[in-house]
Amino acid sequence: MAIATMTTKGQITMPLAVRTALGLRAGSKVDFVPTDDGFKVVPVNGDGKTLKGRFAGRVKKTVTLKEMDAAIAQGASARLHRGPRKS
Repeated sequence: MAIATMTTKGQITMPLAVRTALGLRAGSKVDFVPTDDGFKVVPVNGDGKTLKGRFAGRVKKTVTLKEMDAAIAQGASARLHRGPRKS
């Protein structure tokens, strides 16, 4: 069993066996996907195929394209009416 200890800053060093099995190296990113009995560690690659199922169970209901378009329009309208950003 691979075990890691968390530091006071919330950091852990992933054991070599786990890094190797997941194909991780320095700078790699991982996602912590909630499961019924804990979390699953999933490597985040640049490949779109790795996104399949990534958000399953994270939202209460699916959103329609019409709802997405409405939310985008609302956000754009809010930014437009806010005016220019101050530096």
